[in-house]
Amino acid sequence: MPDQSDLKRQRVAVLGSTGSIGVCTLEVMALHPDRFEVFALSASSQVDKLLAQCVLFRPTYAVMASEPHGRDLAQKCASLGLSTRVLVGAKAIEEVARHELVDTVMAAIVGAAGLASCLAAARAGKRLLLANKEALVVGGDYFLQAVAAGGAKLLPIDSEHSAVFQSLPDDASAWPEQIDKILLTASGGPFRRRDPATFAEITPEQACAHPNWVMGRKISVDSATMMNKALEVIEARYLFGVKPEQIEVVIHPQSVIHSMVQYRDNSVIAQLGTPDMKVPIAYGLSWPHRMTSGATALDFRAMSDMTFESVHVYGHAERFPGLKLAWAVLDSAPGSTAVLNAANEIAVEAFLARRIRFDQIHTVNLETLSALHPAPPQSLEDLLALDSESRAMAQVRVTRLGI
Repeated sequence: MPDQSDLKRQRVAVLGSTGSIGVCTLEVMALHPDRFEVFALSASSQVDKLLAQCVLFRPTYAVMASEPHGRDLAQKCASLGLSTRVLVGAKAIEEVARHELVDTVMAAIVGAAGLASCLAAARAGKRLLLANKEALVVGGDYFLQAVAAGGAKLLPIDSEHSAVFQSLPDDASAWPEQIDKILLTASGGPFRRRDPATFAEITPEQACAHPNWVMGRKISVDSATMMNKALEVIEARYLFGVKPEQIEVVIHPQSVIHSMVQYRDNSVIAQLGTPDMKVPIAYGLSWPHRMTSGATALDFRAMSDMTFESVHVYGHAERFPGLKLAWAVLDSAPGSTAVLNAANEIAVEAFLARRIRFDQIHTVNLETLSALHPAPPQSLEDLLALDSESRAMAQVRVTRLGI
């Protein structure tokens, strides 16, 4: 029988609650009202969506990123007689992440904007459900030091990293001796078989139409370029303490096997499931136990096949040139991973705004990396300064390429 002390009711702060991960998290929690209490929610600008969540879950705190949005939410909460206290700004998000009454933090704020709150939760020793890969991509060893110093429990929520985590021994000290390599699976996105010569014609709508997953626009574009997989390679290196050369990417279009671990004896352990983020979210919330997620069960009888492709066949290397940047930045100066992340955010934003072409996203990333030679970051201020410098440099590239 599980230790009942592990099953105590958790107070949860969902940071980025109006995004796809945040919404899924609340749906999973709603299935288990005896186990979870929504203590705090945060959003960037979707006031009405956050208001609806406040009505349904009655959090103690709700945080909006900006003052105008915060005032709007506060007025609407008051008009409905809600007792939820509305806070505003990045510092307020950090406050709820470290709040003494919070047990668990779902870190689902997209991009480097989520780094400070992740650090706050880590230093406060929270159970930190990491859906924000940039905390590790940007923060690297500095973020891991905060996790160790605070005694936080870091649980990956990306489907691939959750799959790896579920396929590893419980004893992390055994990982270096037992792991041969980590195999991250990738769907290949919507352009897996598209002629790279036509990439200049790709529209934002086409890039956001992922064949398997329902995601936000930024991560959908990252999936189309496979930059999401490059960032996941970087994240896996930090999460699991392996060398970059021990990480391999395999294209698996069906998205049934979410990732695998190959051991020294050449046995392979994989985690399978339907492509539904509720599965890794439920595992993170309930770890080290399991609970119902609300996801549809995998039906093997309905599966016609499961196929795998090398990233080096069918011209995939030309389709996804950004993927190899993961290993390049991991072998470069500390801070290079932060430069890549910032440049990519600017490039994707510019593509979605139709300022650059789809095929120019990689150009912006590559030119920004070539232009900057960062010193090793020693503080959050260093990381944020490097992020700002990288964004400014990427904007220069975007302006130069602009259509």
